[in-house]
Amino acid sequence: MKIGIITHHCINNYGAFLQGWALQEKLKALFPQDEVYIINYIIPKQNIINIGGFFRYYPGRETPVSWLNKVKQPSIFAKARKDYYNMTRPVYSTAQINSLDMDCIVIGSDEVWNYLDTKGYSLVKFSAGLKAKTIVAYAPSVGKSTGADVPEDVKIAMHGFTALSARDANTQAMCREILGTEPMMVCDPTFLTPTPEVDNEKIRRLTKRPYILFYYCNGIERALKEKIISAAHKKGYNVLGGGEYDKLYSDMALDLTPFEWAQLFRKAEYVYTGTFHGVVFSILNKKDFAVYASIESRVKKIEALLAQFGIGNRDIVREGIENEPIDYDRVYRKINRLRADSEDYLLRAVNGEIIRGESTDDKKQSGFEVLP
Repeated sequence: MKIGIITHHCINNYGAFLQGWALQEKLKALFPQDEVYIINYIIPKQNIINIGGFFRYYPGRETPVSWLNKVKQPSIFAKARKDYYNMTRPVYSTAQINSLDMDCIVIGSDEVWNYLDTKGYSLVKFSAGLKAKTIVAYAPSVGKSTGADVPEDVKIAMHGFTALSARDANTQAMCREILGTEPMMVCDPTFLTPTPEVDNEKIRRLTKRPYILFYYCNGIERALKEKIISAAHKKGYNVLGGGEYDKLYSDMALDLTPFEWAQLFRKAEYVYTGTFHGVVFSILNKKDFAVYASIESRVKKIEALLAQFGIGNRDIVREGIENEPIDYDRVYRKINRLRADSEDYLLRAVNGEIIRGESTDDKKQSGFEVLP
């Protein structure tokens, strides 16, 4: 059997890379006799905008040297994809995807169902026109979409899935509205496949002293960030940015591979982040962390993740910058159950079982036909 994955594999982002790699590796483990590929589906507009973002210069935070290191990141990600993804030839259309002759196509994870994402929107991600016998949704997210004003062609396309799942409650809600069925909740692929540990000269240098880790707390007030960093220094900690740079940080950690980035979470004393996968890797490494998220889609995804594992609010606040320690024994009881359910779903779904979730009464009110 040929199994293909459609995801945001070309986005130069640590979480995006690692969730694609983790899903690939889990499918290879579950189906060792079969061929597993990342379908190299390219949306030029999405790639151009993503790469262009690395060339912005922020004079208040960056230096010329840090900027030169930052602009290396797209090439670092390109090499990682070449080394660790089993990619097909580049394809640009539904017809070209179908020409790959996949028996099963798995669509997900990440914001593949964010129909408000103008740069990356594609009906293919909702199964439109795909000819594979089995089409599986694994842990898709709608991002900041709410399920309201869903394009009509998206509603039609979503009937093509043979198996449905969701990564968060917002995505479940969209399926209830469109299809009259509530798909089962599964975990992000990064919970399914451990990332390999890294021990090299760069990591040893960066982690020589105890440190706290920052990963994209976009929009945080300068005074608050300075207060956090000052408190860390008083405790004897360095301050690192995971793939980002600020003049306030103790060292430069920009030219990181995805696996080096993940290693920084393993050794951190505390994490401050504003992204979904920053929270995920904090949880995976059982770290205490605080969140400053200002981008709407990230806020929704992080809130859903924390609620799912019963962690509760972790917002950075002015009084008491660090939150209470997390009871990871309790959290991991939930994670382990979800992992087992998620693996079971993948096994059954990829083998062709029809899994569309539980029917709801909401569909009767929306006027759309319930999936048979």
